[in-house]
Amino acid sequence: MTTAGGPRCAVPVAFGSDIALFLDFDGTLVDIADRPDAITVPETLVPLLAQLSRSLHGALALITGRGIAELDRHLHPFRPVTAGVHGAEMRLSEDGAIQRRAPALDLEIVAAVERIAGHFPDTLIEHKKSSIAIHFRSDPAAALNLEADLRDLLSLYPDRLMLCPGRKVYEVVSRGVSKGAALEMLAQLPAFQGRRPIMIGDDYSDESAIDAAARLGGCGLRVGGEHFNGATAHFSDPTGVRAWLAQLEGSHRDAPAPLA
Repeated sequence: MTTAGGPRCAVPVAFGSDIALFLDFDGTLVDIADRPDAITVPETLVPLLAQLSRSLHGALALITGRGIAELDRHLHPFRPVTAGVHGAEMRLSEDGAIQRRAPALDLEIVAAVERIAGHFPDTLIEHKKSSIAIHFRSDPAAALNLEADLRDLLSLYPDRLMLCPGRKVYEVVSRGVSKGAALEMLAQLPAFQGRRPIMIGDDYSDESAIDAAARLGGCGLRVGGEHFNGATAHFSDPTGVRAWLAQLEGSHRDAPAPLA
């Protein structure tokens, strides 16, 4: 629940030496758009994230479904520690190279997903090398049939692939890849060790990272939208997330901004 004093959390959070921030991007820091390439990044976001990262001595990471190179274009010149494509890609330091943690999808699988998407002409295919996503925001009625067709396909690869649903999207990813696994790995980096992880996300794929943060002694904060409703969300939208992050950064200079 969101209150005047800030969103509730399982642990009190004051800015400083013992927290680490893990942030989803789409639907959490920026509003969902009709197309992934149509998002608007507020001009205040990049300076805010960069300052938070400095104040946290590098204990800030993004965990996103986007590829890291694409995310970098939206956040230039800020290059945070990042898990991209749900953890199939990693950048383990702000000046580090992008590492692939999962193989690229076989061409036969990509072709099969493209054939399925072709049955739904208003959908949008997004290729991410280690995954492939079909967005159906322009054709929400396609959801049930699209999901059934994709699950039939993935039944042929039960040990290799899984279906990750999201906000008007289905994504085929390598089995074992998850934002939760990514958070657990990033939490072992020197800048993050000994800190309580705070994960903020808005979608189905963020749930594993929220659970991972709780297991590591931190907590997760949920952003309202098509997945988390008003009863379970701590923030109503990305505007609220950005405002709280700004308050948190302000508490570094002034009084603490606790989560009660």
